[in-house]
Amino acid sequence: MASEPIVVVGGGLAAARAVETLRTEGFDGDVVVVTSEPHRPYERPPLSKDYLRGQAERESVFPLGEDWYREHAVEVRTHATAVGLSATEHRLTLADGATLPFGKLLLATGSTPRPLQLPGNDLRGVHLLRTLDDADRLSGALLQASLEGTELHEGPARVAVVGDGWIGLEVAASARQLGLDVTVIGRDAHPLEHVLGPELGEVFAQLHERHDVRLHRHATVTGFTGSDGQVTGVDMADGTHVDASIVVVGVGVTPNVGLAEAAGLDLRDAAEGGGVAVDGTLRTSHPDVWAAGDIASIPSPTYGRPLRVEHWARANDSGPHAARAMLGAADEYDILPYFFTDQFELGMEYTGWVDGPGGYDDVVLSGDPAGEAFAFWLRDGRVQAGMGLNVWDRMPEVEALIRSGKRPDRATLEAFVP
Repeated sequence: MASEPIVVVGGGLAAARAVETLRTEGFDGDVVVVTSEPHRPYERPPLSKDYLRGQAERESVFPLGEDWYREHAVEVRTHATAVGLSATEHRLTLADGATLPFGKLLLATGSTPRPLQLPGNDLRGVHLLRTLDDADRLSGALLQASLEGTELHEGPARVAVVGDGWIGLEVAASARQLGLDVTVIGRDAHPLEHVLGPELGEVFAQLHERHDVRLHRHATVTGFTGSDGQVTGVDMADGTHVDASIVVVGVGVTPNVGLAEAAGLDLRDAAEGGGVAVDGTLRTSHPDVWAAGDIASIPSPTYGRPLRVEHWARANDSGPHAARAMLGAADEYDILPYFFTDQFELGMEYTGWVDGPGGYDDVVLSGDPAGEAFAFWLRDGRVQAGMGLNVWDRMPEVEALIRSGKRPDRATLEAFVP
């Protein structure tokens, strides 16, 4: 199979970084990118932030220019949906019936947002946000609303965001920055509770409330109301109704493991986060197939368990790691999870891993969460993860604490912000 191309399935950052690495590492064979979208590979964080607000150019979402693919002889097949994979026969089948042979294959198929299968979910004005086209539609609606307001109510147009995770809160912040009236509907007591726990989740709750975002907590959405095919609001189980001419549903994503499953590749159990099981080189259970990005469940030497992470940094790091492994590198992936967000005046960096609120037994704060602060999540006295709020360039210190396995005293952590 040495003469067959390396094929990368996916249109996100992991795919872009993988093909870039193949070329910078000297691979001069054929490389083909297969993506179901009409665009070359792009990155997603701007889609809920500056691009959504119309403050970033379209070209800014693409890590590699169109001319880069041409100059480096990388073929990008857009509008090409992979529907079948035979790992043993080294063949990929596309929706149009075409087949594509490969010598080695990288699955970087990302995730799909979970819709709410509720009455009214097909009304105009109900949005999901995952793709660049999704962002274009939602951005157009938000920008238009910010200019015109709404015919239904006096004052700013009303936006309801269903879901209080990262995407939901970033969209809420962007909509509010555009001057729109924003309500966030969450199922837990605190935003981001399933990720950060109640202590830091409340920091983000207070941030949004300071900016006049209304929060509904412990809420269950039962359906969407509409008029003449256009959404007019959101109904909740307790009888509450939220008026809205724009609704954004952000209740999580599902990793796209269908190709891997159909090919008989090993998958990770849901209790371990799901995804495609890979080893430290990101190789799957087939020796010529690798996985990267959202779908890859990667063993962590630091945490002693596989981790599947749905953030920009994992795509940015795992794509190149898989590419080098496809060229013969044997080093183990041992990069700590990292993510960031920007909402209103708050910028945040986080590194490490905490398996939900039950994954830690103490939180130590240093500084003022409304200004500059650090937070540390501990288990048995050892730092599992750390977050900097409006404090930059100190994640290496947090990583050192995590990797050391030591039990720092509380006073040391509380003094982290001078």
